Amino acid sequence: MTQGRRIALIAGVVVIAIVAFIVLKPDDKESNSSSNAGSSTTQAAPSGSGTAASKPPVTQVKVVNGKPAGGITEIDANKGDQVRFVVTSDVSDEIHVHGYDFMKDVKAGGKVSFSFPAKIDGEFEVELENRGEQIAKLVVNP
Repeated sequence: MTQGRRIALIAGVVVIAIVAFIVLKPDDKESNSSSNAGSSTTQAAPSGSGTAASKPPVTQVKVVNGKPAGGITEIDANKGDQVRFVVTSDVSDEIHVHGYDFMKDVKAGGKVSFSFPAKIDGEFEVELENRGEQIAKLVVNP
């Protein structure tokens, strides 16, 4: 086995371990935003199902060394829902939500929040625009 294949195998095992940790860890809503070591997937509540005081959940996307920690985060919503997510990044770049054409700058060590109605159904890339690195996938169901 070549050294390149060994490195690829080790990287694959690490990615699987991170995904397994995220999927299998207990759901702790109180400390989710402060103790989240990677990215998480959150499905927005169906429209009209919450009270006036309740807000849809916020998906956390974490960027480390210009890459999405734990892999590309999937953000699921139904058409008409409010899409909410926060990107925390250790690199400066522009966050671009394709299809919706929303763009915000994030500074290294900073975070930026997005909140908008899911008016267009389909799958949309969220990326670090200048690096061309996809960090999340927004899926809006009809």
